[in-house]
Amino acid sequence: MQEQEKPQVEQEPELEAAEEFETASSGFRFGVLAVALLAFVGLFGYSIHERNLARQLAGQNDQTTAALKETRSQMDALNAKLDSLAAERQPVSVSQPVVSAAQTRPPVLRHSKPDPRWKKFQSQLDAQGKAIEDTRNNIESTRQDLSSARTELQGSIAKTHDELVVLQRKGERNYFEFDIDKSKQFSHAGPVGISLRKANTKHEYADLELMVDDLKMSKKHLNLYEPAMFYPGEESRPLELVINRISKDHIHGYISAPKYRNSELTASSDSAASPATTAQDTTGAPQLQPRHR
Repeated sequence: MQEQEKPQVEQEPELEAAEEFETASSGFRFGVLAVALLAFVGLFGYSIHERNLARQLAGQNDQTTAALKETRSQMDALNAKLDSLAAERQPVSVSQPVVSAAQTRPPVLRHSKPDPRWKKFQSQLDAQGKAIEDTRNNIESTRQDLSSARTELQGSIAKTHDELVVLQRKGERNYFEFDIDKSKQFSHAGPVGISLRKANTKHEYADLELMVDDLKMSKKHLNLYEPAMFYPGEESRPLELVINRISKDHIHGYISAPKYRNSELTASSDSAASPATTAQDTTGAPQLQPRHR
């Protein structure tokens, strides 16, 4: 009995090793199949992408070819038209007359009539040339006007306090200097309330909030020496704001305002015109007398 039990004990490890080998081999096969499946799916997706890309490129190529053909046909038609016009301008060759021994006839010259279509084409070219010349003259005139306006504008901007004093001595406008720190409160300079919201020293610009005649307005990204013009109310002449120095959370500049408002000018003109009207009435038409009842 002991001899029969020994072979059974020896066969059990061999069976366990065989089972483990089969389990490992099945796992390996499953992994290989999974990798192969993923590779197949990737190759299939890549092939679809390449096919779509090839179709798009083929469509673009067809469109480009069609556009080139159309352009070439238009050029050929234009060249044919020009050739026909040039051929019509050439005089018709004159046939040589028959010369006989008895009499020699002089050659007869025949002049072809000018083609009306060529005259129309030439007139159109002349009109286009004149329009181009007029446009060139207008552009040159506009460029000169812009240059003169730029020169006048640069001459009316004060970059320093001394230049501001020179402008003020001319007596054309009133000037109000200001030094303002960054704040949400308004600081008044003449007729304008100013609030500095941002001062950029690197790029030299500032963001402002303005108060004119109880109306608020924003002025973003106002550059150094750039005049900001605005028209309060019904005024025809603008107020002008210029920044001529920017530091950290601080700006320095001035407000330029007309010396007189439109209402003041109208009142002064009316007062000046009333004495002249009275004098004309006394020397001209008879005065109306009050009616007595």
